[in-house]
Amino acid sequence: MQGYLVVFIGAGVGGAIRHGMNIWVARLLGTHFPSYTLVINIAGSLAMGLVAGWFAQKGGATGHMRLFLATGILGGFTTFSAFSLDAVLLWERHEHTLAALYVGGSVAGAIAGLLLGLWIMRTALA
Repeated sequence: MQGYLVVFIGAGVGGAIRHGMNIWVARLLGTHFPSYTLVINIAGSLAMGLVAGWFAQKGGATGHMRLFLATGILGGFTTFSAFSLDAVLLWERHEHTLAALYVGGSVAGAIAGLLLGLWIMRTALA
């Protein structure tokens, strides 16, 4: 039960940071191109690399610390960071085909899922 609370609090922090970044980047670069999402995905992936690298090199991180930082804060900030970490771990294990399938399947599947969801709601609410 404690793990859920740790993730819940971290996700709230990450979501609040994402909201602030959305506003800041949109004001800075405009909203014609979704640069705010691009910046958040890259920043979140960079942060996940720093966190994962720190844990891998220094060790000793408690399960709750990993949950709070990686699943909570970074998950609330962007799930793209978890996607990036999973893809890189597959690549580093020399499972290049699986990494490519994961990346391609994730991007194509996410877009297909969104299109399907839009179609269902547009059809149901028409």
